[in-house]
Amino acid sequence: MSDQFYAMNGGDGSQSYTKNSSLQVYFNDRTSNDFNTLFALLPFERQYHAAGVPGSFHDRQLPMASLHFAYSSCTLHWLSEVPKEVMDHLSPAWNKGRILYYGDKKEVFNAYAHQFAKDLNSFLKARAQELVFGGLMALIFPCEPNPIKDISNILYLHSELLGSCLIDLAKKGLFDAAKVDSFNLPVYFTHPNELKALIERNEDFDIERMEILNNSTKHLTTNSKLFTGFIRALYEGLLKVHFGSEIMDELFKTYEEKVEESALLFSPNENSMITFVLLKCKRIS
Repeated sequence: MSDQFYAMNGGDGSQSYTKNSSLQVYFNDRTSNDFNTLFALLPFERQYHAAGVPGSFHDRQLPMASLHFAYSSCTLHWLSEVPKEVMDHLSPAWNKGRILYYGDKKEVFNAYAHQFAKDLNSFLKARAQELVFGGLMALIFPCEPNPIKDISNILYLHSELLGSCLIDLAKKGLFDAAKVDSFNLPVYFTHPNELKALIERNEDFDIERMEILNNSTKHLTTNSKLFTGFIRALYEGLLKVHFGSEIMDELFKTYEEKVEESALLFSPNENSMITFVLLKCKRIS
């Protein structure tokens, strides 16, 4: 399901919504998304028109000044690409043996942070062209607490376990170990101070509101099978492209076993927080 949508009021373009207004809602996701499933799940009695807009949200997707409201929920931590430096064995940021920026290698962390800043700016520039002057955009980000003083404290156990499973399968000879060194997850979790500074650096939006939302510090499930299914749904597409589909069942069987042996599902995720930001477009198209 897409968790991006853009709304445009039809008719005379007025932003005052009445029962006679014609409201058009655009759902955005990558071209691989199953839009038919999305549309089948929309309420039959909805009071709006719906359309799908396939394509990356880092790029412009709609005509100039055609939107009054845009919304993105827990999506912008996905990067447009893995930072090139972390896959270059000649770079100080080479992320050998790991699939994310956990650990004490500052160069890897900085490469991810730089890519996030670049991608967020591209997203804001694209939406600023699509929104009318004064249009609103609501964004929800999964975040880390701020400030991050010691990067060695960064720990994403769910991805560290996944990385260890890949290493185990490489040791079994299912693929070359170099494949693990060249695989990294394209995700980055910002923190509120960093996020605020990056938005303020962009000249197309004003921050109308920004706050930390109440968020449970515990995982949604203590069932290792359900949790493994959740992680598989998140990352299997990326893993298939890089390692092939043949190893997926064994990979996630191994992952489930490691989750059961770890304290992952029984420890509160104290580093998890959700940040809400409401922006107003000040770009005059």
